[in-house]
Amino acid sequence: MHRATLTGLNLSRLRLRSPADRPGPIFIAGVALLLPAARLLTRFDHHGEQNLPASGGALIVSNHVSNYDPVVLGAFLVVNGRWPHWMAKKELFDVPIVGFVARHADQIPVDRKAPGPEILAAARRELARGMTVIIYPEGTITADPLHWPMTGHTGAARLAIETGVPVIPVGQWGPNEVMGFKQMTFPRLFPRKTMHLHVGPAVDLTEFAGRSHDLKAVRAATDRIMDAIDTQVELARGEKAPATRYDIRTGERVPRSRASRPR
Repeated sequence: MHRATLTGLNLSRLRLRSPADRPGPIFIAGVALLLPAARLLTRFDHHGEQNLPASGGALIVSNHVSNYDPVVLGAFLVVNGRWPHWMAKKELFDVPIVGFVARHADQIPVDRKAPGPEILAAARRELARGMTVIIYPEGTITADPLHWPMTGHTGAARLAIETGVPVIPVGQWGPNEVMGFKQMTFPRLFPRKTMHLHVGPAVDLTEFAGRSHDLKAVRAATDRIMDAIDTQVELARGEKAPATRYDIRTGERVPRSRASRPR
C-alpha cells in the first residue's frame, strides 16, 4: 500500500476480510478518529499488502520502536481489510476507561500469571476463530542502543505451531521520530515525518508442526520469526541489521541462534 491509498481513504468503504475481526462501535470510533489524523499529520510509505492473508486467522509479528507504532501498523491493517487485535496484559483490562476501551475494542488479554501454555489461551482461541492478532515478540519497545529488534519471546512461535495460522513479519521505522523510542514523549509532528512499514511473506514454520512442546524447536522457530522481522526492518531502515541481537536481561548482545527466550 502506497501513500496514495491512504490519502484517498474513505472510512465508509473499509473492507473486512475476516468476519472474526468484525469491529464494535468503540473500535470503529477509534479508527474514525485516528486514521484521518494519522493521514494528515504523517506520510505513509507502506509496502507488502499482498502478503496479508485474504481470509482466516493471521498472526502479525512486528518490531516495536515507539508508543506510536501501533497506530501506524493498525492503519495499514485496517485499510487492507485486516482489523487488528493486540495482545495486552490482563491487568490493563481492569484499569478504568482504558479497560473499558480494550474490552469493547476486542483486544486480547494475556494472563501472565497463568501456568505454562495457558498464558496464551485467549489468543489461541481467537486465532482459531479467524482473528487478526498482533504480537510484539520482543515483549516491549526495543531497548537496543542501536534500536534493532531484541531477543524474542517464544509466545508467537508457540501460537503459530499450535494453530497453524500464517505468521506475517512486519518491519517499522519512523514512528520513533514521532514519539521517541522507550520514552513516553509528546508527539513530535512537525516537520511532517514519514512512516516506513514493510510486510514480508509468511514465515515458513512447517518443519516445526506438532512440536509446540519441544523447547528446542520452539526456540528455533522464534529465531526464524525474529530473522524475518529483521529482514523487513532492514527494508524500512535502508540498512543492514547487526549479526547479533540485544538481550534486555543482560544488557549485552548475543548470537542470533541463542537469542530466543520463554514467554
